[in-house]
Amino acid sequence: MEEQLDNPLEFNSRIDLTALQEAVKQIKKELSKVIIGQSNMIELLIIAILADGHALIEGVPGVAKTVTAKLLAKTLNVDFNRIQFTPDLMPSDILGTSIFNVKTREFEFKKGPIFSNIILIDEINRAPAKTQAALFEAMAERQITIDGVEYKMPPPFLIFATQNPIEQEGTYALPEAQLDRFLFKITVGYPSLEEEIQVLEGHHNRQNKIPSALLQTILNAQQIATYQNTIKKIIVEPNLIKYIASIVNGTRNNGNLYLGASPRASIAIMDTSKALAAINGRDFVTPDDIKKVVIPVLQHRVVLTAEREMEGMTPDKVLAQLLDTIEIPR
Repeated sequence: MEEQLDNPLEFNSRIDLTALQEAVKQIKKELSKVIIGQSNMIELLIIAILADGHALIEGVPGVAKTVTAKLLAKTLNVDFNRIQFTPDLMPSDILGTSIFNVKTREFEFKKGPIFSNIILIDEINRAPAKTQAALFEAMAERQITIDGVEYKMPPPFLIFATQNPIEQEGTYALPEAQLDRFLFKITVGYPSLEEEIQVLEGHHNRQNKIPSALLQTILNAQQIATYQNTIKKIIVEPNLIKYIASIVNGTRNNGNLYLGASPRASIAIMDTSKALAAINGRDFVTPDDIKKVVIPVLQHRVVLTAEREMEGMTPDKVLAQLLDTIEIPR
């Protein structure tokens, strides 16, 4: 009994999370060989993989959005494609097209770059609505339909998309319905002075070495699928389910918001908080897990009223205020 009192925070996990924890630790270690700082972006991208969801990465040019996503994919033994979105990009350029085979005298479907495990879409807001819409079925249902034929995407199927929030010329804002398909919107800021010094030193010391060549592969597709199934078993107590529902419901009754979050957002908060708990070696979700994922899950799913937008208010500030008003379960 005395030993239990001396270690009140120790517990025996009902789900073996040792291998998952070690894999995440190794991925972070590999990325740290090249990426300095940006620990929040890296952790959220790993959570997105474990929760089987797409991620939108937003930040000004040069803050390692694309590099981080590419190097993260390098630590996974899965297929990877990068697609640069441009204003003249057509849906067939990413989905594929039917080509007439002279020998067989039949049309054959040639798959586009979307048929991969991890797809990095650079500057997703550069392409017009028609091309953006071509992604919609793939993101939502993990399949595309061409000429009436359905083509399933190979698991895992994850889209990491980047966009620049500052530049407006030649861009096309993503519609709310498509934004809602992204599990996270990850906002990436500038590094601190100390981190930028480390970035310069690392770049100088690497000289001509290709960054991706420095990284080792940690997980394969089967292991990712196994860990995704493990995440689903993480325990969420009824009072925490109510807490999640109260947060999302609060966005629909908030005077600062024109549009609140949908039930899909509630599911996203629950799934990502499970993944965060597992990364931290717990087989149960805590209120802190929920609070940490709320803003990246909700900030792209809510819309400010015109008045608050003109005042310079931002969705993350409104969500932070909302969290302060909702009682935390004990």
